[in-house]
Amino acid sequence: MSTFNSNENLWGCNLGNNTIEGVILKSAREPETLFSLQIPTESDLGYEHVLERVKTLLNEMQAAAGYQPARLGLATPGTLVTRTGLLKNTNIACLEGQPLAADLAARLGVQTTVGNDANCLTLGETRLGVVAERFPDAKIVFGILMDRGIGGGLVVNGQIVRGNNGITGEWGHIYLNPAEPHPCFCGKRGCIESILSVPALERFYKEICGTPRPLAEIEDRAEAGDSAARATLQRLTNFFGHALSILVNVLDPDVIVIGGQTSTINRLYTDGPHVIASYVIDHHFETPVVQAKLGDLAVAYGAALLLA
Repeated sequence: MSTFNSNENLWGCNLGNNTIEGVILKSAREPETLFSLQIPTESDLGYEHVLERVKTLLNEMQAAAGYQPARLGLATPGTLVTRTGLLKNTNIACLEGQPLAADLAARLGVQTTVGNDANCLTLGETRLGVVAERFPDAKIVFGILMDRGIGGGLVVNGQIVRGNNGITGEWGHIYLNPAEPHPCFCGKRGCIESILSVPALERFYKEICGTPRPLAEIEDRAEAGDSAARATLQRLTNFFGHALSILVNVLDPDVIVIGGQTSTINRLYTDGPHVIASYVIDHHFETPVVQAKLGDLAVAYGAALLLA
């Protein structure tokens, strides 16, 4: 007998710059993964092409489940403005200013609920991931998505807090370093995203030594004594701790969860808390800073849970 049930299954997708992940969960009560798939986004080919890629993924999911869902939760960088229905502040250039939810619903024939990717990461890890497993009594969870962009999400009592302007948790655009020479995609200079995103860290390393290297290799070279790599990771931990101390002073969360490509760097968990402590109001900081558990599908899980 099939485990799929059109009345209970939750469908979620994570629309990223490079890939789109889709997942079908058994139900809100039993969040077992029934199906998952990842395909390339090909966002450089434009908005209409991205819509078609989501449709391609949904067709594959429907083929596996044997039915078309009534609803789809979709996570993406940026914020869907309730008043206009347009997406703003996204680092996927072709999506900026587009009526993403409406266009997807029309193309897919499925009601589509769009949520911020960092919000979905935080929701997924709170209900299904590391927070649910290790800190089940946590009331205030701040989630961080550190990848090609920098995002954040806030979950209180198991629910996403979006805020009046839909931008709660956008710590990536804290104005932190006025001396930063490279502009952020948002148009300002000195945003944490322009300092700590994967492209920014790789650019910093290249500017020091002249050789381009991926972030994972930079971490390995730091352990081997490469001075440029060590400077890059020192920059990461210092600005990471400084930026997060601002949030700790305001929110004082029970847990901080880090996901995305940069979340694998061990210094965020060893050195990061000490830097946070040096900046918070009384230099006392005991909040657990932990790596997300759900991996590449964490955001897609959270997108599915938007429907629960």
